[in-house]
Amino acid sequence: MKSTAALTLAAMIAFAANSLLARLALGAGSIDAASYTALRIVSGAAFLFFVISRRPGQVRMQEIPGNWLAATALFAYAMAFSLSYLMLGAATGALILFSSVQATMVGYSLARGDSLSLRELAGFTIAFLAFVYLILPGVGRPDLTGSLLMVISGISWGVYTLRGRGSTTPLRDTAGNFLRASAFCLPLALYAIWGGKASESGVLLALASGVVASGLGYSIWYRALTGLTTFQAALVQLSVPVIAAFGAILFLSETLTVRFAIVSPIVLGGIAFAIVAKQRRRV
Repeated sequence: MKSTAALTLAAMIAFAANSLLARLALGAGSIDAASYTALRIVSGAAFLFFVISRRPGQVRMQEIPGNWLAATALFAYAMAFSLSYLMLGAATGALILFSSVQATMVGYSLARGDSLSLRELAGFTIAFLAFVYLILPGVGRPDLTGSLLMVISGISWGVYTLRGRGSTTPLRDTAGNFLRASAFCLPLALYAIWGGKASESGVLLALASGVVASGLGYSIWYRALTGLTTFQAALVQLSVPVIAAFGAILFLSETLTVRFAIVSPIVLGGIAFAIVAKQRRRV
């Protein structure tokens, strides 16, 4: 349980880092969405295969790990996220993205017959409503195209996470998924060469997202999923906007607001309450 908690926390920090890196790269116009996505996925694949190639017996090129469904979901999530990020405010995007993730994963959990206790439902409700209240001041009238893209991104990430719950070799499977997803990046690479926009800082941010926050982060997430239920895996992701906001305060000099100081512990408390309730029900 302790190892699962540590792995989950590390994965959530990686997800939050991805959000900050995207804000710095795409929000500042340092790189276009296609180039950012291609660099993110291809660099993640290259790094992960370098890592597993150093471990004897981990992979044979004629038997690429991972699967095409997860790889397609990974690419769809990354591409839709990058495009929608240019059309939506950070708060609006976060609300749509994580609502879509919750709907996909919790809906799947309920559809397959999983049930929630009143305490679990209460914890989830508290965490989600607090999350909405936290980002509400920044939510404006959303762009329709951007909203649809962010919904696609959220559903795709939910599918990618669900596919990872049965992984017994998370590092290998993540590497294989990134390699397969790289095949979809060829048109993006051509666009980047002929019509893309990428400054040196934009490229470095995309590489950091691909190698560290995505490649390593998603491997850690696949490993953490072995100790989480589908409901728990969905719920803990509501912590990502809180961690990202805290990171923005620390590293991007954003202002610590009274709303954040009061509401963020409620989000985290609701998550903890629901997870503890689940563990007690198991016992």
